[in-house]
Amino acid sequence: MSLVRLDIKGISYSQTQSGAYALVLSEVDGSRTLPIVIGAFEAQSIAISLEKEIKPPRPLTHDLFKSFADRFHIIIKQVIIHKLVDGVFYSSLICERDGIKEIIDTRTSDAIALATRFDAPIFTYENILDKAGVYLKLKDEEEVEEEELILEDLIPETIEETSYSSESLESLNQKLSEAVANEDYELAAKIRDEINKRNI
Repeated sequence: MSLVRLDIKGISYSQTQSGAYALVLSEVDGSRTLPIVIGAFEAQSIAISLEKEIKPPRPLTHDLFKSFADRFHIIIKQVIIHKLVDGVFYSSLICERDGIKEIIDTRTSDAIALATRFDAPIFTYENILDKAGVYLKLKDEEEVEEEELILEDLIPETIEETSYSSESLESLNQKLSEAVANEDYELAAKIRDEINKRNI
């Protein structure tokens, strides 16, 4: 079975499960995406890792794992999403230490959170993409309507963001510091985006 490389396309709220998020992975050399429902903590951990500018005041669990692995010279070489059973994705970490490879079973959300910290590639098998993948670019209208219906079930529209346009840069920087100190990383990311807009 051939492996297909995936990239992280984004994270959104999930309408199907309260308090959960949809992690969307996209096929590197194709048009399919793989939506995976994950918990709020894992979604936050992945988002923080992707937002290189936001540093939590205390290490999160996945950061602790990275520090531990670095200390003992363990490298995560790749993540493979290898099985799909009743809507649940199963994954493995391919690790290496002193030239010896080990395969460790893991939840997919944890695997992705760690992959972002180790810059490890993410793969899945062709048959899993065939079964659970969603096409984003389709040719005829009927297929597009069907695709929109599927995506609406998994990924709702983005919630309207609070406007910070009337805030001064000094005020925004203060609010950014407070948001990070309170570990409200979603708010911190929004404020950081507003600051970046003004610095362009």
